[in-house]
Amino acid sequence: MRTERMVISNRFCGPTNSGNGGYVCGRVAALLPGPVTVRLMAPPPLETTLHLDVSDDRVTLRQESSVIAQARSADPDLTPPDPPSFAAAEQATPSYPGFEHHPFPRCFVCGPQRAAGDGLRIFPGAVPGRAIVAAPWVPDASLSVDTGWVRPEFLWAALDCTSAFAVWSIPPGKAIVLGELCARIDHTIAPGERCVVVGWPLSVEGRKRFAASSVYSESGYPVAVGRATWIEVPAEAFSV
Repeated sequence: MRTERMVISNRFCGPTNSGNGGYVCGRVAALLPGPVTVRLMAPPPLETTLHLDVSDDRVTLRQESSVIAQARSADPDLTPPDPPSFAAAEQATPSYPGFEHHPFPRCFVCGPQRAAGDGLRIFPGAVPGRAIVAAPWVPDASLSVDTGWVRPEFLWAALDCTSAFAVWSIPPGKAIVLGELCARIDHTIAPGERCVVVGWPLSVEGRKRFAASSVYSESGYPVAVGRATWIEVPAEAFSV
């Protein structure tokens, strides 16, 4: 086993004081080959040195002795639906519920208070006649380092919040937070591509909501697919 260090920048927050779940899952998953599932055990702290214990088939993210996340190899075993066009995704965006109320308005992925080039600004809205939500996404150049391609952790981030809005009907005083994300990255995209991100519901079990999501390239190819578990919590448990 080896140990590495990781710091989550303030830029990549979900709730104000913790990391975006999908982004953090993607950083942890990068240390294992192939499809991976990551379970979040506690809110990932920002601007704090964390440790990654890496073995052949497991990764544990911890802050001293407290476990933040655990990862293992697993496939989401999903077939993505046919994507709507970029124009149809644009037409869906005005119905994004986060424009009316968002428990985490500074979220790196879906926060409406984030500026273009800073947050991903993925705003999924309902697609008429289909049981999906969709958003257009044109990745910023800052999401690519050295390779010229969007880094995998940002594909994980896009999968994360998009799936949430497929199961977004939340009682007053409640929020949903990511409990687990299983994803497969089959390809990648380039900054500036006119991409589409799609989410769809799977099931509900008590406080748990299960949803799926996929990221499509400009050509309509599904480059990433994920299965997420969301957990309903009191909204006051997280600072906005």
